[in-house]
Amino acid sequence: MADLPFDLEALDRLAKVAVQTGLNLRKGQDLVVTAPVEALPLLRRIVAEAYKAGAGIVTPILSDGEIAKARYDFASDESFDSAAGWLYEGMAKAYTSGAARLAIVGEDPMLLSECDPAKVSRAGKANAKAYKPALEKISNFEINWSIVSYPTVAWAKRIFPDLSDNEAQAKLAEAIFAASRVDRADPVTAWAEHNATLAKKSKWLNEERFAALHFTGPGTDLEVGLADDHEWHGGASPAQNGIICNPNIPTEEVFTTPHKSRINGTVRATKPLSHQGSLIENIEMVFKDGRAVEARATKGEAVLKELIATDEGACSLGEVALVPFHSPISESGILFYNTLYDENAACHIALGQCYSKCFLNGADLKPEEIADKGGNSSLIHVDWMIGGPETDIDGIRADGSRVAIFRNGDWA
Repeated sequence: MADLPFDLEALDRLAKVAVQTGLNLRKGQDLVVTAPVEALPLLRRIVAEAYKAGAGIVTPILSDGEIAKARYDFASDESFDSAAGWLYEGMAKAYTSGAARLAIVGEDPMLLSECDPAKVSRAGKANAKAYKPALEKISNFEINWSIVSYPTVAWAKRIFPDLSDNEAQAKLAEAIFAASRVDRADPVTAWAEHNATLAKKSKWLNEERFAALHFTGPGTDLEVGLADDHEWHGGASPAQNGIICNPNIPTEEVFTTPHKSRINGTVRATKPLSHQGSLIENIEMVFKDGRAVEARATKGEAVLKELIATDEGACSLGEVALVPFHSPISESGILFYNTLYDENAACHIALGQCYSKCFLNGADLKPEEIADKGGNSSLIHVDWMIGGPETDIDGIRADGSRVAIFRNGDWA
């Protein structure tokens, strides 16, 4: 493999953070890892770190952009309503048996932008249905799981099209290492300190027990009711298997579950949304009694409308998250075209599935009990950004009194 144009010692530290902080992998625990083929340098380091930590069996599952595109160029039309259910059933079985889950992301965000959007939508829906048995183990936080990223050339060139391949990859790597806190001598300790800060914010919000949040800003006047018995989380959290892990590397958010029937007003996106190879720009939605009754975008509107028509719950919200404008990813000034990063640059909401862990005693709740408390259910969970330097957020108590949470994009 050719020499890489970035700090390999930082890549070593990222692998260690992924295993020790992201997953907190336990001795004897199996691990399932998905990754693009270009991320092999990181994947190999993560596998080594996992075995050093005492992993049982590490199973890598690789993807490739050219192979993915070949389907849209040559596959039969009826194939786009099918997915490899057997694979996801196997993954779900692994998680039920105690395996951890790690995703390495870095695919070209616009890979499918020139493919038939109807086929992309159909394939995405079929994949979501097939993936549900495995996704439920993750979204219900039954297992320890995490996501990290690798600076592929294709991704880097989307962000920095005017740079050479090496220069673009080096610049993206620098941004990833900084956001993931592996540009420091002891990133594991740095993560422990950051997790403590996020835990403090979550604790305050949980003590306040707000009934709703009111977002205001350019094009936004949105009241998001919070689910009954909701619980705020951020940074490291205990999974149902008792292992404390960091699901997202990096992360800057604290988040909880909205009430699917108590969302009203207008909201405007502050960053584009990259979804299934399409860029959706300048999203505006109007919510009434929890459902999006209007959805517009200056680019990618057809994809957006397909998205919220996925199923009954796709036009409501499953997450609301608070991220200060003056945070490392935001201050980098980079639009990553990747939700893992862009959602951690701004306050955001997510269409679709809620997280059961964002309820008091969520691990003990049945799906119908979560629904009764206002939790949303859907095949999708898609985050998009609504915060910026002019965003104000008030917490509304049950008696109608208000508390300033954010002013001018930052914690009040």
